Amino acid sequence: FLGLGWSILSGSLTMAIMILPTITRTSQEAILAVAIEYRENSLALGASRWQTIRKVVLPSALPGIVTGIILSIGRAVGETAAIILTAGSSLGMPIYPTDPARTMSVHLYIMAMEGISTERAFGTAFLIVVLIIIINYLANLSLSRLTRGAR
Repeated sequence: FLGLGWSILSGSLTMAIMILPTITRTSQEAILAVAIEYRENSLALGASRWQTIRKVVLPSALPGIVTGIILSIGRAVGETAAIILTAGSSLGMPIYPTDPARTMSVHLYIMAMEGISTERAFGTAFLIVVLIIIINYLANLSLSRLTRGAR
């Protein structure tokens, strides 16, 4: 379609398209979950619609939005099939966004299927789990700081 072939750029675009529905749906649900009384009270105090959205609705919906982003990142990290078909499975170090690459989930899949080095496969799986835990911790930390500042 765009002539990208197997590349980091095509893999990134594929992942973005795959996780976008999850992010938008959870964001929509989080925004709709904000109590209507908050909006009405803000408008009754003289705030404009934009001020109500920016100062009342979004800070209240932020935990749900961040949850959707975290779920999507976790899905993207574990996705293997789409990445094999779009980013490739190159062992070389990519230099440009149009170069093929190998993600850790693809590396884990290949190591597990070959059965040659199970230690490396377990090491890769452990590293993926650690990275997801770190991402979740940092997201929760930043979310708690953002919501504390909004109160």
